[in-house]
Amino acid sequence: MGTTPDGIPEARETGPGHLLDPLAALRTPADPAVDVYLTGAVFLDIIFTGLDSAPVRGTESWARGMGSSPGGVANMATALARLGLRTSLAAAFGDDMYGDYCWDSLEAGEGIDLDQSHRVPGWHSPVTVSMAYEGERTMVTHGHEAPPAGLDPACPPPARACVAALAPGRHAEWIGVAAGRGSRIFADVGWDDTGQWDLAALPDLELCEAFLPNAEEAMRYTRTDCPRAAARALAETVPLAVVTMGADGAYAVDGGTGETAEVPAIRVEALDPTGAGDVFVAGFVTGTLAGWPLGDRLAFAGLTAALSVQEFGGSLSAPGWVEIASWWQHVKSFDDQAAALRRYRFLDELLPAGARPWPLRRAVPTIGFRPR
Repeated sequence: MGTTPDGIPEARETGPGHLLDPLAALRTPADPAVDVYLTGAVFLDIIFTGLDSAPVRGTESWARGMGSSPGGVANMATALARLGLRTSLAAAFGDDMYGDYCWDSLEAGEGIDLDQSHRVPGWHSPVTVSMAYEGERTMVTHGHEAPPAGLDPACPPPARACVAALAPGRHAEWIGVAAGRGSRIFADVGWDDTGQWDLAALPDLELCEAFLPNAEEAMRYTRTDCPRAAARALAETVPLAVVTMGADGAYAVDGGTGETAEVPAIRVEALDPTGAGDVFVAGFVTGTLAGWPLGDRLAFAGLTAALSVQEFGGSLSAPGWVEIASWWQHVKSFDDQAAALRRYRFLDELLPAGARPWPLRRAVPTIGFRPR
């Protein structure tokens, strides 16, 4: 096992050679080749780590570490792929070296299908610089919107599921196409800059099987002052409402059956929350497609998010089955972890034996090394 230039041991198994396929027992020859399709903007993320405090105006701050990785929608695509789902991503990539790096990292490094993606001549990749300190991060981004591309008749491809990012007043034609082909639509949402917080302004929500906002978003959309009440209200609009509550865990309501589930957050030292929401969605989608009970899906999503915030970066921090298995092996070695053992015992039927010791450190790649 080697180390990165920052002295961090390389302990990751990435790419197509996953430890397990969570959908193996469900696959048939008639299934689509793609498990999950998603689309959005890819950024080059440059993450500075090892800062003791926020940069001070007029001074120079030295970071003890730095990593680079594809960001934006690549965070969720990577999280899905590392959990063993066959993932297809449609995105624009610049024809600069940053675009080359992001494309190669996702396609060759993570095994993500980029057949629906395209390169844009003369367009440079958007870049985000993130500084992580005190459990938070500060980001600076530069970029220009990619030229619009028409909807390819083959896009989206047939898929078990799609993940959509909803935005007020914006209708995405591809969501209707995917839903019409039988894809299950999972949706999250960002901050409403209009300040209206009107569910009617999300025209594609009616096509979604599950809606996964955070607590603040859910309460604003439902005019409630409690995340659980917000989830119950949302379940009157969508079949399944899942509200993430940060350090308080997550709460879900099945609008069809009335079933509810709540899991507490796993207490961890949060180094960088970048991408944790994307990882949570990826974990929940994985459990849903695998047919797990609602409580197990919620617990698994929370676990994957908790593992991600202990590392720096977005796609860099997304855990795979190696990390999950190592964490579970570690937890089972303690006599005082009865609650965790009860909540996560479903992992015993999923995980391979012989996991590496926990905690694991992931490689932090840097752009520009030449092959030797």
